[in-house]
Amino acid sequence: MNLTHTKIQPFPHSPPLTHPTFLFSSRSLLPFPRNLKPAHVSPSFLYKKHTLLRYGCFGVSRSRTRSSVSEVKAEQKQKPLLVKRAYPFDEIEPKWQRYWEQNRTFRTPNDVDTSKPKFYVLDMFPYPSGAGLHVGHPLGYTATDILARFKRMQGYNVLHPMGWDAFGLPAEQYAIETGTHPKLTTLRNINRFRSQLKSLGFSYDWEREISTIEPQYYKWTQWIFLQLLKRGLAYQAEVPVNWCPALGTVLANEEVVDGVSERGGHPVIRKPMRQWMLKITAYADRLLEDLDELDWPESIKEMQKNWIGRSEGAEVEFCVLDSDGRETDMKITIYTTRPDTIFGATYLVVAPEYTLLSSIVSTEQRESVEEYQDIASRKSDLERTELQKEKTGVFSGCCAKNPTSGEPIPVWVADYVLGSYGTGAIMAVPAHDARDHQFASKFNIPIKWVVTPNNGSCFESGKAYSGEGIIVNSSNLKVGLDINGLSSKEAAYRVIEWAEKVGKGKKKVNYKLRDWLFARQRYWGEPIPVIFLEDSGESLPVLESELPLTLPELDDFTPSGTGEPPLSKAVSWVKTIDPSSGKPATRETNTMPQWAGSCWYYLRFMDPKNSNELVDKAKEKYWSPVDVYVGGAEHAVLHLLYSRFWHKVLYDIGVVSTKEPFKCVINQGIILGEVQYTACKDTDGNYISADSADDLGEYLQENISEERVVKSGEFFVLKDSPNIRLIARAHKMSKSRGNVVNPDDVVSEYGADSLRLYEMFVGPFRDSKTWNTSGIEGVHRFLGRTWRLIVGSPLHHGAFKDGTLVTDEEPTMEQLRTLHKCIAKVTEEIEGTRFNTGISAMMEFINAAYKWDKQPKAIIEAFVLLLSPYVPHMAEEIWSRLGHPDSIAYEAFPKADPAYLKESTVVLPVQINGKTRGTIQVEKGCSEEDAFTLASQDEKLSKYLNGKPIKKRIFVPGKILNVILDRQNVKAGSIQ
Repeated sequence: MNLTHTKIQPFPHSPPLTHPTFLFSSRSLLPFPRNLKPAHVSPSFLYKKHTLLRYGCFGVSRSRTRSSVSEVKAEQKQKPLLVKRAYPFDEIEPKWQRYWEQNRTFRTPNDVDTSKPKFYVLDMFPYPSGAGLHVGHPLGYTATDILARFKRMQGYNVLHPMGWDAFGLPAEQYAIETGTHPKLTTLRNINRFRSQLKSLGFSYDWEREISTIEPQYYKWTQWIFLQLLKRGLAYQAEVPVNWCPALGTVLANEEVVDGVSERGGHPVIRKPMRQWMLKITAYADRLLEDLDELDWPESIKEMQKNWIGRSEGAEVEFCVLDSDGRETDMKITIYTTRPDTIFGATYLVVAPEYTLLSSIVSTEQRESVEEYQDIASRKSDLERTELQKEKTGVFSGCCAKNPTSGEPIPVWVADYVLGSYGTGAIMAVPAHDARDHQFASKFNIPIKWVVTPNNGSCFESGKAYSGEGIIVNSSNLKVGLDINGLSSKEAAYRVIEWAEKVGKGKKKVNYKLRDWLFARQRYWGEPIPVIFLEDSGESLPVLESELPLTLPELDDFTPSGTGEPPLSKAVSWVKTIDPSSGKPATRETNTMPQWAGSCWYYLRFMDPKNSNELVDKAKEKYWSPVDVYVGGAEHAVLHLLYSRFWHKVLYDIGVVSTKEPFKCVINQGIILGEVQYTACKDTDGNYISADSADDLGEYLQENISEERVVKSGEFFVLKDSPNIRLIARAHKMSKSRGNVVNPDDVVSEYGADSLRLYEMFVGPFRDSKTWNTSGIEGVHRFLGRTWRLIVGSPLHHGAFKDGTLVTDEEPTMEQLRTLHKCIAKVTEEIEGTRFNTGISAMMEFINAAYKWDKQPKAIIEAFVLLLSPYVPHMAEEIWSRLGHPDSIAYEAFPKADPAYLKESTVVLPVQINGKTRGTIQVEKGCSEEDAFTLASQDEKLSKYLNGKPIKKRIFVPGKILNVILDRQNVKAGSIQ
């Protein structure tokens, strides 16, 4: 369908609008926006587009569909336009934001009425970056704000705070590059974030604002570290770490991509260093078991289970053989979860960092092994264990003896085995493990089958069979072990029993989870409260009375290049005296990782000004746990796992009263940038269709403006060359792509309420969705329509009259039913965080209300209360115009009356001589005579009934009306 321009008038009181007709999908006959490819758009998004069109909310100019808000504003400066505001949001929003701040509307008192129910709703701690917010950030914040406002109106004590996870590497890198102290940069960024959040009308209690960089906050982060130290949960160890010389710090595995730092792309190597570690592994079982009690997404719980990685298996010793094949005193202990397959182990694999490797490697292979170790040291653990990567390895030059078969098997070195997992060595069973099979196939290592499938099916050629089954080829009477014919489970038990009996192994529970590396070689972080005696090197905790141990002022934040942290340059701070012995000592110069401050901030919000304890016990007991915690899925493992670990430690020492910190976790989707179109060209510059570009091997790409694009079937093509298919894709917003939309621009153009409403309406809260300027124009018009319904149309000079158009008349039954249906739906959808369908219900209400002659005050007031969690500025203004002196924030949320939810009419099928000819709408208690009268008056049915002799009528109330005509007295052909 070609794009044509059509004059439409979607709302009463609105001027005609010109917009391109929407494209329709041949399958669904729903409106399909021109700039979206079906493969990248969810059905729910299409439904929302359809809903906006139904409610008269779309009327977009061609330029607006593609341009960003800032581009549109630039165009307007070049060519001034007289724009009529849909409603005066630019006056309303600043007015009510000032009111809320001056009246401390959303302040949660320190001492609340604990007889009332509580609701603690929290956003994941934001890091205040220099870029500020983009329109993707308010998605979660708007959702939590709707929930907070909703619960306040339901009579709950609501705790809805905001603060800043402000330590971190980006600020320190900026300080190194510019010479600006990271505190100055961070505070400037915080001020920008705060002003942006306030401009969106979020109902945070700003008096509880906290920041991890403030000494009065990190005093208690340091106090928690001391409690961990007292209980043996904090210790020092030499561990291989991801060391980045350019950044001068240790990086987590997740911060290393393809052997370089995620930030800056600097080379990263594996290097053993003295590090502080937290013994999270001591809590592995509890962290696993308590997941079952949580109202979290199953995907998040599964990710945590996999990260903890509990497995049951066995440790078995393989004796190292000398060059003549004789047994030595050296043993390689392997961990396996499949002891039933031990007869099929045809080689061993040790990690490049395996502790005994230097002792077992042969002279001939030493150089090759050391070269391989160097290459492996440049890879992160994630890269090394990537299933799809090609397997690499090198022969160690030695062999070991399989304790069950008695056969000598080679010992290889490969980076897909990690020194930090299990024992750092595995037995490789290539017939029954995919990775081992790939490795063995590449290096021509024997493959021995020892398990057959239970169903007797044959093995698939060239692939490993990793399932359980019946054991074969697994008997050695010399060592007293025969497991042939046993099931995998029974065989595993028998092997462990044998190994323990002959002293060659034991049953073992293992975890993928590693202890938490808790030190960074950077300045901008919490100082670790430990000193070292100069004479003995003994580590001692700083006295709790001396906390907080504050960061010294530094002018030079650059890395030392030796591994010594920047704090080592603060000589006068580093040198100290042990207060207990009076001996000279030095301070720890590593700092805590960024995760530290965000592990427990939810507790400090409960009691942010307490200088005597981390949190008051009574306040903690009332507010814990967090009822709803909203944030991105990228924090599914580390942040949530670390927070749970610290919380359980605090539970064990009596600081908190609950076993878990967060009752319900919700991951919002992401908002992608607007769809971008790309055309492919051959090397001569000719356009080629995207579906055939890969066949060329080499081709160029060109960005195409939306004006040159048209939809053809399921794809997008060049308007002038419909045979040229394009690539249509939406990307995550980022500065590098240039697709970031600044919420400040959106608020300036459409208002905060429009932005809030659009982000909730564009699709299901948990799904990813694509930003589209035409969508926000649609919801903005809906708000304008709502405003005009209640307040009236603007006067000739553009201003609006005071007051409203509502009347004091009693509502009709139809109006009450429409209202209470809306109340029921909006309430249900807010509670289920299905905000988009709640908005649809309010749009349906406005549609219905425009058909009424009068707008009763009782009806409109209730609707404004429903609207207020979503669009608080407009709701406050209308509430005030309706004659209410106080804020709407604490007014009671409406409750649906079941009496008005019952349908009063039914659709009654009407049959003529047993054949259905139509339907009529009747009251539920309708009599037979009334039903017949209505049928006789129906345009379609009347031709069958009027003037026709009737033999009898069959009427089942509410079910059917069947009219039997007297055929003898009916002329032939009169009934078709």
